[in-house]
Amino acid sequence: MGRLGPTEIILILVVVILLFGAKKLPDMARSLGKSARILKSEAKAMKADDQQSAPADPPHAGTQEPAPRTIQAAPGDVTSARPVTEPSDTTKR
Repeated sequence: MGRLGPTEIILILVVVILLFGAKKLPDMARSLGKSARILKSEAKAMKADDQQSAPADPPHAGTQEPAPRTIQAAPGDVTSARPVTEPSDTTKR
């Protein structure tokens, strides 16, 4: 009990196909794959940022602004790359 057998999996797939239609499923899978790649690249970028900032001294006020980051598109999809504006620190005086 609690495990999905082949009959249950086939039944779930049939219901999904009936609900969403066979034409929309490839587009949904493609967009899910793009989202997963973007999430993975952002997580990797955050780890790299943490590793770079950990050994360094804390930044001093008035230092130069960091370069703006760009989210890279999936390979072969050059139309969706866009610059990212990061929130600025409004607590500086």
